Amino acid sequence: MKIIHTSDWHLGKTLEGFSRLEEQEEFIEEFIELVDKQQANMVIIAGDIYDNSNPPAKAEVLFYNTLKRLSKQGERIVLVVAGNHDNPERLEAVAPLAKDHGIIILGTPKSSAELGAYGRFEIIDGGEGYVEVEINEEKAVIITLPYPSEKRLEEILTEELDEVERQKSYSERVGEIFERLSDRYREDTINLAVSHLFLMGGENTDSERPIQLGGSYTVELNKLPKKSQYVALGHLHKTQRFNIEGVPVVYSGSPIQYSKNERNNSNCVYVVEVKPGEAAKVDKLYLRNYKPIEVWKCTSIEDAIERCKEFSEKTMWVYIEIKTDRVLLQEEIKEMKRLKKDIIEIRPDIAGLECAMDIEYESLTEKSMEEVFKEFYKKERTIEPTEELANLFLSIVNEEEEAMEDEAKEA
Repeated sequence: MKIIHTSDWHLGKTLEGFSRLEEQEEFIEEFIELVDKQQANMVIIAGDIYDNSNPPAKAEVLFYNTLKRLSKQGERIVLVVAGNHDNPERLEAVAPLAKDHGIIILGTPKSSAELGAYGRFEIIDGGEGYVEVEINEEKAVIITLPYPSEKRLEEILTEELDEVERQKSYSERVGEIFERLSDRYREDTINLAVSHLFLMGGENTDSERPIQLGGSYTVELNKLPKKSQYVALGHLHKTQRFNIEGVPVVYSGSPIQYSKNERNNSNCVYVVEVKPGEAAKVDKLYLRNYKPIEVWKCTSIEDAIERCKEFSEKTMWVYIEIKTDRVLLQEEIKEMKRLKKDIIEIRPDIAGLECAMDIEYESLTEKSMEEVFKEFYKKERTIEPTEELANLFLSIVNEEEEAMEDEAKEA
């Protein structure tokens, strides 16, 4: 069986308020072509389909059309699990319609796929956290653990946790689930695992929304299913590979560079060829960089303007840092933006002047978090943040506050 593993598409994501949908559409076209060329039997999408729980309509339409094209009217299995950015209930809402096209969508650790025909293949067994599929006379047992939040872990382990169970670490509880589900593996089946989580030792970037709080939401490598032949993970945007007793444990990474800090990432997808009882053969297929992110460190204002002129026709996102002994004039900023499209930021490094957050601290208590964010953003970027960006910031703050409240209650 040949499998393509990808994750962290973040459809609908922006870069400092600038849409990335055009790049995402380019990725989709390349990805579908790649999957067809490889004649893959299965596509695994390991979470974070969208960038937030309420994605724009265009992102949802793009995703649904992509699933339909990938599955080729049910000829190919497409398995989707939810990530921490996704709304699991919203993602699963289309599952009944997707079934006819050979698409399996699982939103939570307790999700189970309906048995029976899925396009031209069949789910012959399944339950909470696993499916057994048959296609072209090959059988595969797949452990599935969509993003396991603290609450969802408690729900799946037991309805009434005693104090001892509650005190077990997040990693131990995830390990218990994998250990129990591993009993479904057999010698005559291809044995796989799919999840969206933060692995201890994994290298993260600044565009990932953290799912670990002080390390408490990390999972140790030795808690993953050792009987699996391949473990497909999502969450970390930089592609990286681990091994547990010879089993490849892989983050496919995101297909697009989603922040300045990711601009050196080599984005890719993984091709996995595997047979029952044999080690998986794993290869990496690199993707094009649809619109590079660059940081220009300019020695003067004149140097910055000259670069804008020189690279005016080159497709890229640009952050400009300028060493200068004075404040930039509005005319100079306008000239740079006239010459070069898609400038994300122009940041002067004024000699002898340290950048400060010029907000009246004594008045902070009188302002809402949204007002403080917008004031700071405008001060730093010289433009107002979009409503989408402000809403995303507030949703992250709310998540952090809720998580801290939950920890306080448990303590």
